[in-house]
Amino acid sequence: MTRPSTADLPIPGAPPRHDLHYPFWPKRLPHSITPPQTSLWHNLAVSALRFPDKPALVFFDQALSYAAVMQQAGRLAATLHRLGVRKGDRVLLNLQNCPQWVVAHFAILRIDAVVVPVNPMNRAEELKHYITDPDVKVAITAADLAPELAKASGELPPAARLAHLIVTHYSDAFEGKAVATSGADAMPQSWRDWLGTRHDLPALPGGSVLAWTDALAASDISYLPEHTSAPQDLAVLPYTSGTTGLPKGCMHTHASLMHNAVASALWGNSTSENIVLSVIPMFHITGMVSVMHASIYGGATLVIMPRWDRELAGRLISTWRVTHWTNIPTMVIDLLASPNFASFDLSSLVYIGGGGAAMPQAVAQRLWEQYGLRFAEGYGLTETAAPSHSNPPDATKQQCLGIPFMSTEARVIDPLTLEEMPQGEQGEIIMSGPQNFSGYWKQPGATEAAFIEIDGKRFFRSGDLGHVDEEGYYFLTDRLKRMINASGFKVWPAEVEALMFRHPAIQEACIISTRDAYRGESVKAVVVLRQSFRGQVSEDEIIDWCKDHMAAYKYPRVVQFVDGLPKSGSGKVMWRALQEAEGDQP
Repeated sequence: MTRPSTADLPIPGAPPRHDLHYPFWPKRLPHSITPPQTSLWHNLAVSALRFPDKPALVFFDQALSYAAVMQQAGRLAATLHRLGVRKGDRVLLNLQNCPQWVVAHFAILRIDAVVVPVNPMNRAEELKHYITDPDVKVAITAADLAPELAKASGELPPAARLAHLIVTHYSDAFEGKAVATSGADAMPQSWRDWLGTRHDLPALPGGSVLAWTDALAASDISYLPEHTSAPQDLAVLPYTSGTTGLPKGCMHTHASLMHNAVASALWGNSTSENIVLSVIPMFHITGMVSVMHASIYGGATLVIMPRWDRELAGRLISTWRVTHWTNIPTMVIDLLASPNFASFDLSSLVYIGGGGAAMPQAVAQRLWEQYGLRFAEGYGLTETAAPSHSNPPDATKQQCLGIPFMSTEARVIDPLTLEEMPQGEQGEIIMSGPQNFSGYWKQPGATEAAFIEIDGKRFFRSGDLGHVDEEGYYFLTDRLKRMINASGFKVWPAEVEALMFRHPAIQEACIISTRDAYRGESVKAVVVLRQSFRGQVSEDEIIDWCKDHMAAYKYPRVVQFVDGLPKSGSGKVMWRALQEAEGDQP
């Protein structure tokens, strides 16, 4: 790749200059944009008006048009209104990727309510917080997940419980039609079995349970109130954990998500003819904003996968001629390792990128040599509505966060003095832009601590350490916050420790990271047992208990029993000493 003149680039060691344009900024794009001053609901309404018969969602062999998605969202919105949901109310959404997730998401927005997206791997003990903290009274979930949600609600005080639960089977997306069993779109037997399983609806203590099909069939949309959401109104409340305490809700407005939806579409060379593979979980900020909302805004087609399966991914890319695929690098690694890889046709792909972990150089090189695809890594947090940084698709650097995203200013500061670091030196990455969240739900103290003001601009403190090179590209080098990155899922030790303390045998526990050949990092628990349980409980029994009480990506894969944990003079557990002894800094 030909490099431009470096005459205007920063001098190593010199203070950064914020008036510089990045030399590899895509020339086709402005540095900042003016997003639509409308709500996210209008994106669906406009695409349905422009492309009524075009497939909006593809689920295995079933296509749902834009007109059908909007119609179903309107009917579900009417049911939610009938159940008492009003402007600003929070509605919990707990599903794997499926058409119903998209329909429900926009139905909630249609009645000016707020989406609370939840990881479907969460168990009852974890789900309680997502009911009580945002004060949720109505939840939408899948039949296989409903018992955990009903259990969580039933164990809460009556005043804090769910009032209504809407339950869907994944096969509801087929509207009574048979799934393909032959031909190019034939569904693997394991997926047909999963989709075909019908679960009994659970009882909801003190509340009502409504089947998805009834929620759509029983509604008259003429009773829907006028849609009044403005850009500054709260739209989504995704939760993120941290160094202490329970997960915190990140308040995102229609405007903050709108910016990154539009910017993501522009950044990825998107058109209305895009065919997008949607396998990143939609509850995750990247899957929700950079994949789903960006596609709906542009009138593209989303090919939906409920969860990762390399054989299914290869077949869907080949059959539907997928053009854009945002992913976690481990997915690409897994796909390339398939024994059936030679039978997959990836020639339709024009964009591939993602984040959550660094893409190994050898894999990135194979994508370039075999398909002419540069893997574009990006970086962002729940607080920044996914990308705050991204690699220009035509000028990528490997194992690099990229350059500050559209309309975004980023800096590297000393985390203690808050002084800006010279180019090339490590410090905390901070960012300012319209995609930043408004603050943490009900936590003004945490909100205040998350932001600093520099030159009259409000910057979010990422808690990640990095540096910027002479061409304006950012690199991640370490973390200020305790966090484990397991295949792109963030695991916060404090949350896992809090859950483990509920086990009667555990006196103390400290969570650290351990290396994992496939996941990159995995979770290890260093545990002190109560005296009466020593010799009575095994490491495997602790792991099994954690598996029953935590999401699959969180529970410790390794448990080590010790007589005591190292502590400071003030009595705090010295987790860094344990991490260093493990041999891998987080």
